[in-house]
Amino acid sequence: MIAHVSGVVAEKFLPSVIVDVHDVGYEVQVPLGDYEKAILGETVKFFTYHHIREQSQELFGFSSLAAKKLFELLITVQGVGPKAALAILSLGESETVRNAIANGDTGFIAKASGVGKKTAERVIVDLSDKVGLAVAVAHTDGVTAVVAGDEALEALMALGYNLQDAMTALESVPKNLSTADRITKALRSQS
Repeated sequence: MIAHVSGVVAEKFLPSVIVDVHDVGYEVQVPLGDYEKAILGETVKFFTYHHIREQSQELFGFSSLAAKKLFELLITVQGVGPKAALAILSLGESETVRNAIANGDTGFIAKASGVGKKTAERVIVDLSDKVGLAVAVAHTDGVTAVVAGDEALEALMALGYNLQDAMTALESVPKNLSTADRITKALRSQS
């Protein structure tokens, strides 16, 4: 299993980027946003999903671990293969896609190339409770806002926590700590 690829962008052709890692070129299929950010000759790192079929092997890459985990969730939906999942993630940032799924926005998901209305509905039904929604949650002592893009929150959700459990785990952890420290403290508080 190839977990990530880090190297220099040698070539680009939609939707793939060739990443040169010590004179070995890895073809990595990426969402449109990551494709546009990849600049020839610049160093990149993609978290990868190694898709193996009987007749081929493909690498799908993502600039964030949260996007990779969302991709892995998408391909669990019946009728959504890696190419359709990549098309869905090409609609926008992973947070935007995640919120669209959580909000039940089938119209947004159906805009992806090769994804029809029925498949979009299946994605919503299967994943809406798994992806959560980044919103403000009221507590008795006031309102705690969950900031979209909170890496510690995303990491806990990538580890399998739902949104509410991840927020509860991070509730007593100071926000001024590093992401790694926040995750560690949240995990320890849950054990």
